[in-house]
Amino acid sequence: MTSAQPNPLWHPFADMGAVDGDRFVVTRGEGSYVWDEDGERYFDATASLWYANFGHGREEITRAVTEQLRTLDSYNLFGYNATKPALELAERVSALAPVPGSKVFLGSGGGDVVDTAVKIARSYFAHTGRPEKVHVIGRVQGYHGTHGFGTAAGGIAVNAEGFGPQASGFSHIAWDSAEALEAEIQRVGPERVAAFFCEPVIGAGGVLLPPDGYIEAVAEICHRHDVLFVADCVIAAFGRLGTWFGIDRWPVRPDLITTAKGITGGTIPLGALLVAPRVAEPFFTGAPGAPVLRHGATYAGHPVACAAANATLDIYERDGLIPRGRELEKPLADALSGLRSHPLVGEVRAGLGFLAAVELRDDLLATDPGAPGRLQRLCRAEGVLVRPVGRGIVVSPPLIAAEPELDLLASALPRAMDRLV
Repeated sequence: MTSAQPNPLWHPFADMGAVDGDRFVVTRGEGSYVWDEDGERYFDATASLWYANFGHGREEITRAVTEQLRTLDSYNLFGYNATKPALELAERVSALAPVPGSKVFLGSGGGDVVDTAVKIARSYFAHTGRPEKVHVIGRVQGYHGTHGFGTAAGGIAVNAEGFGPQASGFSHIAWDSAEALEAEIQRVGPERVAAFFCEPVIGAGGVLLPPDGYIEAVAEICHRHDVLFVADCVIAAFGRLGTWFGIDRWPVRPDLITTAKGITGGTIPLGALLVAPRVAEPFFTGAPGAPVLRHGATYAGHPVACAAANATLDIYERDGLIPRGRELEKPLADALSGLRSHPLVGEVRAGLGFLAAVELRDDLLATDPGAPGRLQRLCRAEGVLVRPVGRGIVVSPPLIAAEPELDLLASALPRAMDRLV
């Protein structure tokens, strides 16, 4: 159903001239499904924006948030302030980290913690006698949010257009080449490179799966040149790839790990940056004149958000949801396999985690650049919500999805594709 009444709400990533009077208004959610204002039900095959990992309408979250609001509705973490929900969450996240003893810096979301990661990386080198190490390398098609440093680190060119000069000290390499990272470090100079940002699976850039051996290779290159390896796991963490953080599917030890989205199942905005002990150490000495990280968001580690996160971790643990991203990766790939032979499909990318992309053919996109958006609407007419991303559509269903939902994908997406032309 679309709303005929214009409204002043300005949507992110939207052509507002087209959106006005043509909104899809979601009014309710339960499990893997949401309902619109006309009462029509849809399979939320994108878990909203990659984050509703346990679906919608969890009473455990409602109870945790309600109790926290009654107990302490808000307080900041600046200076020596703390709250019990934030302390508990930091302990739990650190205990799960692939690098033991990691510190946890909380933010308001993924964009916050990406910018925090850049600042900490540069500050770490500044406080260990190498202030010239400030350069950050990202990957073409990588996505690291839309804050200042995240936009500069990201490699989706259109996301940086029209905003004027970006932050300096960033460059980008081919997303699938470890050799390109080595070459770029040598070009810039290892003595000047602070960090490399790497999504385990590139998400918003089109669900691009890393080549075999890629993650291990870039981690080794970073270690050899003393470049901090930043694993951006905002999408990958909390079960999406079948492990707690996504990057822990590979035998690597990231220096920093960005997380958000699934940490609360999307119920309340929150982000958490994991910082390996060696990177955090200069800020934790307690010595006179020790460096202070003069950075943080007003609502970082908000007690209500942390209460939601603690309840979320309980759900993941109790219901055994974290491994499901791995258990469901093949069934999802199988459900989409019929699309590989469709005449309008150029490629189906699936098989690593519970997410996938269906890319349209080059000739179709050349004549109809708006085809991904039209395909999204056609899928919605079939009762399935997908996202148009770049050259096609992506799916990332809730981890609670099961055979009926996968069967729906297997039947609905080909029907929508058949109606595309």
